[in-house]
Amino acid sequence: MEKGKVIIFSAPSGSGKSTVVKHLLDTFDFFELSVSATSRAPRGQEQDGREYYFITPEEFRARIAADEFVEHEEVYGGVYYGTLKSEMKRIWDKGHVILFDVDVKGGVNLKRIFGDDACSVFISVPSVDVLRQRLLSRATDSAEAIEVRVRKAAEEMAFAPQFDHILVNDDLTLCLQQADALVQDFLKL
Repeated sequence: MEKGKVIIFSAPSGSGKSTVVKHLLDTFDFFELSVSATSRAPRGQEQDGREYYFITPEEFRARIAADEFVEHEEVYGGVYYGTLKSEMKRIWDKGHVILFDVDVKGGVNLKRIFGDDACSVFISVPSVDVLRQRLLSRATDSAEAIEVRVRKAAEEMAFAPQFDHILVNDDLTLCLQQADALVQDFLKL
């Protein structure tokens, strides 16, 4: 597979990563979001092929065995996420730059795979309390699921130094400006 440029955004759930990624997609017309595959059930208004490719755990494992993923990870017990090779080829065939919105381990793996052709950005939250409040305000998960995500965030924060850049999303406007600047610098715009 011919390599092109990729920009990777990773963060704990509730950090504002998806907001930053949506802003970049709206700002730069050459970006296309790589839609990840997952074995988890859709949340809220999520649709297959838009936010994720929703596949069963059995199908996910079969695709792993068939070497159809660039990278994949079992993020929670029995819940897989990964990047399909066919998705990357589809985007590069259009001449677009791939924008990844992936979990932290996926982000580290993608940076390792793509090296200097990738710019990896970790979006951090100001504190665990802020993260908890953001997840509660989403109203998409149970209180138990939110506590699991908050605990997971503490683990994920340890990966931040493995990324090229860390943006703290305390002031959204500033965070978006910093993301724009990182993209322009990396792609030499």
